[in-house]
Amino acid sequence: MALLHYLQRLYSLDTLDTRFTALTKAPPKATSSQFDPKEPSSKDAHTNGGLQGGRKTVVSNTATSPPLWNTLEFYLYYLVFLVCVPLMFKAVYDVSKPTHPNYAKYVDLLSPGWIPGRKVDNSDDQYSTFRDNVPYMFLLVVLHPLLRKVYEALYPSEVVPSLKSSPKEHVNNSTLSHAADARMNRRVTFDLCFGLLLICGLHGFSAFKVLLILYTNYCIATRIPKEYVSTATWAFNIGILFANEFGRGYPYAAIADMVSPWSAIGGDHKAKINWGSVLDAYGGLVPRWEILFKVTILRSISFNIDYKKQLDLANLSERDRVSTPARHQDYSFRNYLAYALYSPLYLAGPILSFNDYISQTRYMPKSITTSRTLLYGIRFLISLLTMEVMLHFIYAVAISKAQPVWEVYTPFQLSMLGYFNLHIIWLKLLLPWRFFRFWALTDGIDPPENMVRCMSDNYSALAFWRGWHRSFNRWIVRYLYIPLGGSGGPQTHGALGKIRAAANFLAVFMFVALWHDIQLRLLMWGWLISLFVLPEILAGFLFPKKKWQNQKTVYRWICGVGAVGNILMMMAANLVGFAVGLDGLQGLVHGIVGSYSGLVFLATACAALFVGVQIMFETREQEMRQGIKLKC
Repeated sequence: MALLHYLQRLYSLDTLDTRFTALTKAPPKATSSQFDPKEPSSKDAHTNGGLQGGRKTVVSNTATSPPLWNTLEFYLYYLVFLVCVPLMFKAVYDVSKPTHPNYAKYVDLLSPGWIPGRKVDNSDDQYSTFRDNVPYMFLLVVLHPLLRKVYEALYPSEVVPSLKSSPKEHVNNSTLSHAADARMNRRVTFDLCFGLLLICGLHGFSAFKVLLILYTNYCIATRIPKEYVSTATWAFNIGILFANEFGRGYPYAAIADMVSPWSAIGGDHKAKINWGSVLDAYGGLVPRWEILFKVTILRSISFNIDYKKQLDLANLSERDRVSTPARHQDYSFRNYLAYALYSPLYLAGPILSFNDYISQTRYMPKSITTSRTLLYGIRFLISLLTMEVMLHFIYAVAISKAQPVWEVYTPFQLSMLGYFNLHIIWLKLLLPWRFFRFWALTDGIDPPENMVRCMSDNYSALAFWRGWHRSFNRWIVRYLYIPLGGSGGPQTHGALGKIRAAANFLAVFMFVALWHDIQLRLLMWGWLISLFVLPEILAGFLFPKKKWQNQKTVYRWICGVGAVGNILMMMAANLVGFAVGLDGLQGLVHGIVGSYSGLVFLATACAALFVGVQIMFETREQEMRQGIKLKC
């Protein structure tokens, strides 16, 4: 029982991110932690943690249906799971054996593994960079908080210690504010210094390019009329996206050729060396700085838009008056630079807004406790081990890269290659995001969790994007979707609102595709996602839930059929965008449906997906019985 209790806590939503289990508008309780910005009460951290940006919706138990877990219908579903899941793993394992006819086509893509008798599929360039550097990054996770403690010991604050020795009743709001300011100043100073050292180590002399872009963005926010700030910010940062891509990071050698083609070091013409080439030779650990800069662009837009909003205090809504800091001095270049270069989140996020960052540097989030951070770290290690085992026994990435003869695979094997390819994509993104979030948690900053649900626990295209790269989704909603008009507002309900929402959805995914990479296949991915959302929107319009209150079981089955179609379309779109491309997808589809046996398999697979969808429905119902609605 103790082990079961531990596993329940380990895999609880509260361990993943307290924003999922805390009320959005709940005020913090008056505890001793309010009088000491550094040390929150663990009890209150458990009950009121993650109050900033929480997304829990309280749902009355009367709005949910009775549990179905112990019904005959679900016992049949459990039987399907017991049969299908092992067969799924076996199918893709069989095609990864050295005895398979296509093995010779991709064996050169495999690397020596640490599991005896198995090679490892480390052929994904993006994940291999992370995997090969995990030991060094763990060293940073240890050194970074230790160096902060050393810094705070060498430069102690004169305000915070005085609070610890003062009775609560003698501590007034002014003293609390000074204590918070002192904490923020110390943290921001350290974040800035460490961030500058980090980008110098990562990018070498290209760090000056990063700083120049950040300074230009800051000038846009602070030096032009506020009515032009939004337009100028978006134009500049989207322009930087394209310029970084086509300029390939602006090599100093090319700059030197343009500004001073006559300058050189050396004697005769053959020995002349462009001074830019000398600087390019010191490109740091990651010379391609422009690839990692995309997340920093989001932070730059966040700062500028938040800066503009805090200037227009007279027109803030009630919610914004509470959530938006009114302190003009917080928006300094030092704070902006520390925020943009914050080391744990610099490389890949999760994305934290400027306002949230400043608030957490002033006051320690109640959501951060030693036990919760430790459990989160254990979850990361389990995910890392899962990925390692998959890469040692399932060579889906290498097979898709080798473009083998698809005809030698059965329809079931082809579908499992696509399915596990998507799972590896999910894991290769989840692992860096959770690692960097874990680093931030150990440092006293609580960014949003990026991956809410397992990839296989999604049936809605709209809900899927709320839970996939969740911090980016929240950023998109706040800074792009709502400014574009969202779903059109209360005046455009019905068909017009759905059309408006679909058009804005297309614009959003065009930006998302360009932000990921300026490539045709990602633009096609964005178009496919927008196209595949339309059936879900139309189905919701034609089959409103309120009209089926007396036929809930039938409605659940109808939704299950639609959800199966959703899953197939989402898999197709993501395979095009992030795995095999359009040509590869055509080969997979032809191999699956190009024969009678393939069609029979497709029908069987849809039935199995229907079973999975019913489990997903009931899982969400169970969450609502507990008072939680994640909307994804």
